[in-house]
Amino acid sequence: MKYIPSPVPIKFKTVYRAQANTSGRMQYYKISPGVTKQRISRQEFITAFNEKPIIAMKPIPIKDNDSVFQLEFYV
Repeated sequence: MKYIPSPVPIKFKTVYRAQANTSGRMQYYKISPGVTKQRISRQEFITAFNEKPIIAMKPIPIKDNDSVFQLEFYV
């Protein structure tokens, strides 16, 4: 998947991340600027994805593994 970053910095309040751990299980995080990432439930991630205004989305590739889809989205 090709990703072209924005040349303009974006202003955001929170980043939500879906990331696979070493065993392949998905883990979900909420990251606020200046604060360490906080682990959240899958349901909280899905609710944020469906209800919050998303201003940017970034795929997180895993080298040599196309079957796991990871992403971040900015609100």
